[in-house]
Amino acid sequence: MTPAQFRKLALSMPGAEELSHMDHPDFRAGGKIFAGLTKGEKVATLKLTPEIQATILDDASGAFFAAAGAWGERGWTQVHLAKAPAPIMKSLVSEAWSLVTAPKARRSPRRPS
Repeated sequence: MTPAQFRKLALSMPGAEELSHMDHPDFRAGGKIFAGLTKGEKVATLKLTPEIQATILDDASGAFFAAAGAWGERGWTQVHLAKAPAPIMKSLVSEAWSLVTAPKARRSPRRPS
């Protein structure tokens, strides 16, 4: 996958827009970041759940790795774009987008016991 293909894919998500965060491109929906590109645009970053991240880290392509520190522990995943299989990326970008656009579950107030 090329940086241009990744950008096109991220921007194909409903309501997605490209902005900038810390001097590199990011992709947002509803004001929340779901993906980004490093300054050199060779590596993409995706907001995933830790569970989804765990399913792809051992992918045979070697394209996927956890972001550093607490970000990676929370599911943020980095992708070497040149190694990334396009069909998997389509699914992962869609998942990242849905994580920031899905309505949060309503919390019911706790009743005293």
